[in-house]
Amino acid sequence: MNLLKLIFLFLLLLLVQVFILNHIHFRGYINPQIYILFILILPARIPGYALLLTAFFTGLVMDLFTDSLAIHTASTLFAAFCRPAVLRLVTAGSKQDSETDPSFGSIGGLSLSIYSGIIIILHHSMLFFLEIFRFTEIAQTLSRIFQSAIITFIFVIIGFALLEKRAGSQSR
Repeated sequence: MNLLKLIFLFLLLLLVQVFILNHIHFRGYINPQIYILFILILPARIPGYALLLTAFFTGLVMDLFTDSLAIHTASTLFAAFCRPAVLRLVTAGSKQDSETDPSFGSIGGLSLSIYSGIIIILHHSMLFFLEIFRFTEIAQTLSRIFQSAIITFIFVIIGFALLEKRAGSQSR
């Protein structure tokens, strides 16, 4: 994916997140965080410093729009920090290696789902525990993490499929 497409995707995901999804709360408090797709879709060969800077900037923009005191920045940085290890974990022992860009076609549907699910759970755990900042409501927070993660996961998998379909149709 070239730089111009990544910039467009970044802007699109943030606009959808800020102006649509942040105003939709399923069952009162479940909020999908689709902007994490931007970190998930980045090329596997991206240098560590570039990955962390991208995650920092993504989280910072989210925090600026949501006035959330850097919880998105911290959560996105944590997800980006864990990303290379998770990508190596899900591609270990397969024909693909950790240098393969994450997509259905390159690492397979199961590996992509596991990779996305782990990163989403890590991101949401950090996000919601920082937001609540106490353990007295741990059951409610865990429920919120997993329910929001499921909705986010569905959106992320749809996003991967749409991006891959679009890339496939442009290469023909």
